[in-house]
Amino acid sequence: MLHEIIIAGFGGQGVMSMGQLLAYAGMIEDLHVSWLPSYGPEQRGGTANVSVIISDQPIGSPVIQDPTVAIVLNNPSFQKFEPKVRPSGVLIVNKSIIDLKSSRRDITIIEVPATEIASGIGSARVANSVILGAFLQYSQAVPEEAVIKSLKKVLSERKQYLIPANQEALNKGANLVRTRNAKKALGDINRECSL
Repeated sequence: MLHEIIIAGFGGQGVMSMGQLLAYAGMIEDLHVSWLPSYGPEQRGGTANVSVIISDQPIGSPVIQDPTVAIVLNNPSFQKFEPKVRPSGVLIVNKSIIDLKSSRRDITIIEVPATEIASGIGSARVANSVILGAFLQYSQAVPEEAVIKSLKKVLSERKQYLIPANQEALNKGANLVRTRNAKKALGDINRECSL
């Protein structure tokens, strides 16, 4: 099992904390992990990305050239990382913010209206957890419970009150992918029946 993940967006969108949550969750599950952040010239409002590797084998290098998964939270990140996703990889997009479309047919694209879902929960600040929930459901890289445990390590003490909202956001993101997969399976069944 190997997941090479790049998460990218503006500083302040929770890019680094998403990476930390995945890395901590991987450690909780006794997996090999690496976490390598990269910041633009300014932290808040500048571009930021983080490379996370989760594997059941030792990791040779934390550098990712062609990710198995790219999670993009803004248009510049989409433009930079969409072409780098390896064939048969996954591109997860916050479609609340990104208005670009991929023309690639060799990858799976999951569009998540993360900001709208987070606003429905009552805090736009948990949009990153909606996206993360979608990723976890699709990839099964680490259990959602491990990420929930990791929230206590990643969120500062004064932000611990956000844990319930983050849990709800993770669940809503996962449900979005469950529904998508169910519809896809139903579509496949319908096609098979019509043949």
